[in-house]
Amino acid sequence: MTDLTSLDQASSEHNRIAQLLQKYNHEYYVLDQPSVTDYDYDQLMLQLIELEAQFPTLKSPDSPSQRVGGEVLEKFDSISHKVPMLSLSNGFSDDDIQQFDRRNREGLDLADANIDYVSEPKLDGLAISLLYEKGVLTHAATRGDGRTGENVTENVKTIRSVPLSLFELDQYAVPDVLEVRGEVFISKEGFEKMNKEQIELGEKNFVNPRNAAAGSLRQLDSKITAQRPLEIYCYSLGLVEGWQPSTHSEMLAGLKRFGFRVCPEVEVVNGVQGCLNYYQKISQKRDSLPYDIDGVVYKVDRLDWQSSLGFIAKAPRWALAHKFPAQEKTTIVESIDVQVGRTGAITPVARLKPVFVGGVTVSNVTLHNKQEVERLDIRVGDKVIVRRAGDVIPQIVSVNHNVRKKNLKPFLFPSACPVCQSPVEVKEGGVVARCTGGLICEAQLKQSVRHFASRKAMDIDGLGEKIVEQLIDGGLVSSVPDLYTLKIDQLTDLERFADKSAENLVQSISDSKNTELSRFLYALGIPQVGETIAQQLVDRFGTFEAIRNASVDVLESVPDIGPIMAEGIHTFFKDEKNTSLIEKLIENGVAWQEAEPVCRDDLASLPLADNTIVLTG
Repeated sequence: MTDLTSLDQASSEHNRIAQLLQKYNHEYYVLDQPSVTDYDYDQLMLQLIELEAQFPTLKSPDSPSQRVGGEVLEKFDSISHKVPMLSLSNGFSDDDIQQFDRRNREGLDLADANIDYVSEPKLDGLAISLLYEKGVLTHAATRGDGRTGENVTENVKTIRSVPLSLFELDQYAVPDVLEVRGEVFISKEGFEKMNKEQIELGEKNFVNPRNAAAGSLRQLDSKITAQRPLEIYCYSLGLVEGWQPSTHSEMLAGLKRFGFRVCPEVEVVNGVQGCLNYYQKISQKRDSLPYDIDGVVYKVDRLDWQSSLGFIAKAPRWALAHKFPAQEKTTIVESIDVQVGRTGAITPVARLKPVFVGGVTVSNVTLHNKQEVERLDIRVGDKVIVRRAGDVIPQIVSVNHNVRKKNLKPFLFPSACPVCQSPVEVKEGGVVARCTGGLICEAQLKQSVRHFASRKAMDIDGLGEKIVEQLIDGGLVSSVPDLYTLKIDQLTDLERFADKSAENLVQSISDSKNTELSRFLYALGIPQVGETIAQQLVDRFGTFEAIRNASVDVLESVPDIGPIMAEGIHTFFKDEKNTSLIEKLIENGVAWQEAEPVCRDDLASLPLADNTIVLTG
């Protein structure tokens, strides 16, 4: 390379090389039409890196050199999604798709008119959000809980098919703000190559491409991520300023012009029959596709219609995932154990001879309750059929009673908790058996602490299952508030705790004190209060005092809260043990920002007050 003595000369040469590398990246990884050899590309990259070493100010966030990975992170920071990253509702039969289309047509008042749908394969990968400001990638985040994800920017920069800066082609102006959403995945070929390399290194094989992609994207060392064959297909938008496409298909075409990779199997189809025909076509091509899929997705094409149809709690009404039939395999029940949950629920679990189903090895399947055990008439030693419901949750479909050995004994549901020996009871009319021991039961205490520390709750980094067990077994934690009194010297006495790890955990616990009210409510483990209900309570009441002092009738005014849930919430806050626990947490410094309620208290003045609405069908 010619020596460049002035910054102006170096900057000009740097821009020239960077633009060439960006062009060659796009040709190779997006268009699959390379115009230069790998050797020529590598030589240009070396020139760029040498320039940036000589003139460090030339290294920018969108420089092609950033794809090789950077320094190791201690942990991932959190990023709040300005537009929530929702999941999709599922359909499994032709009737489900017909009902989806009918609801859309009724919601749009279209009578018998057909709707155009964008149809695409449902990739089995990891959802990601890419935010570009003035055309430059500023951050990338995982979906997380839909509202908050992990900042994986440095790792995403190593994915060659992710543009670090956007093209302006054919006078197609780059928006001021553009949040692009897509799926990060590993192709079948890339997965086979990875596992071959793992074998050569004497390392453990990856189980399936999806897990390998998720693990690769969450490496704290981005140099490791850079070595993994991660790819991306983009399929939707989040926050946008300065661009208003009218249809989903127009938006996808625009993303391609900006330099993004869009799945080549995407099609616009007309009406429900067009959707079903597309499903059949992709089903037949499934095995020959270069990546794993678990279904197809339909989205209403017109964006104004998407807006009109809106959303339910966690999914858009205008989109649906049509899942492929679950795979099924036969295996043997080796034992049946019972687990004690956070609320004392006693759950029987079948331990199976491991079997590979739908891309994962299944060895444990929940049997839910006593009634399900009796319905299946399942016994240790039985031959059973296992499937993964929706390609996610393993379940036992049936028991082959015809080949059962004569000496197999029925499973006896315990009358006492297997952990603390407290009586097990089932409330009148209920199906869930519960341990009556409460927090004197170590199993319930451990589950409560793990739930409190979980990512969607107080998000205490480093407080995993093994650490929780150590803290409780070692007598350092006998209730949730005890977490906030832990000292470094107490932790260093425990196995596998050095000074640094103890210091990190204490700091992480301290950091969690400043939280959001919805997270705190969820962390308390109030019966039936998940993250969505917790947020609705905050929206309705605004302050913690208003929530815990609300009457049953007022609680029922909150969307999605019925009489049983309202009674459960009210009872929780009137319980002296719960009140004491909350006060100790507040005394130990747990705090949150309160807000004005979103909903109004003058419910009697609302348009539908005192009206009864019945939904059928």
